[in-house]
Amino acid sequence: MTKTFDRAAQAVGNIVALEHVNVKIPSQVTSTAFYVVAMGLTRDPYLMVGLENMWINIGQQQIHQPTGGPDVLRGVIGIVMPDLEALQARLAEAKGHLADTKFAYGVENGHVNVTCPWGNNFRVHLPDPKYGDMTLGMPYVEFTVPRGTAEGIARFYERVMGAPARVDTLRGEKAARTKVGRGQELVFRETTEAIPAYDGHHVAIYISDFATPHRWLVEHDLVWQESDPYQYRFTKIVDPDSPQKVLFEIEHEVRSLTHPMYLRPLINRNPMQRQRTYVRGRDAFVG
Repeated sequence: MTKTFDRAAQAVGNIVALEHVNVKIPSQVTSTAFYVVAMGLTRDPYLMVGLENMWINIGQQQIHQPTGGPDVLRGVIGIVMPDLEALQARLAEAKGHLADTKFAYGVENGHVNVTCPWGNNFRVHLPDPKYGDMTLGMPYVEFTVPRGTAEGIARFYERVMGAPARVDTLRGEKAARTKVGRGQELVFRETTEAIPAYDGHHVAIYISDFATPHRWLVEHDLVWQESDPYQYRFTKIVDPDSPQKVLFEIEHEVRSLTHPMYLRPLINRNPMQRQRTYVRGRDAFVG
């Protein structure tokens, strides 16, 4: 008997990876105390090792942090880690280093909510099949958007960017969800709460069909930077049915699959390694 499979369920769409979130930070010392010491993540050892920027590796994704700002993402960044108890222990140990900042954390519904020293929010989950085989990484970025925008945002990603998108309910509010890689999503959750003014933070994505979305965006005067042959940027999300109507602003750093940094291997350390309990051969993170 021939087996049948839902082949469409394996479709990722035109956006094949969400690579990084970029937020400016005022202090690399404070950021090191939070991202490296408290969160147990890894500063990239090869690129941006000076004082003008720092890149934090999270599996195959990153957070880029140019010195400045601070920028605060309007929403929450999802992270997957294999050990939430070890995370909470590190967060508790780091309290003294992060006193007099917005740093906070707490457990809710099986995940850990963490706020960085400048107010960026993270939701840390254990590995889950809905995130594929990710054991350390960034499975989603969730933005809060005005009421009445989710349907148009979903149409934008489907028709303009060529990415599968849907609208459903998330924590009692309508939300647009679009695939941006294997086990990765951008989520736009409607809210009645006031949304802070956009401060310039951005996300970086890799797309397969690099030209077709660009053509549409140029036709509607939405590309604001032609970075180089492998990259362009746009900020405004519009409804394709009413392109003059801006629904939300978040800069997209759009990269081709021929970009020199596509699938660049990232170094991730094992945060359980300590000097007094050192185990030979276990320095690197192994999912």
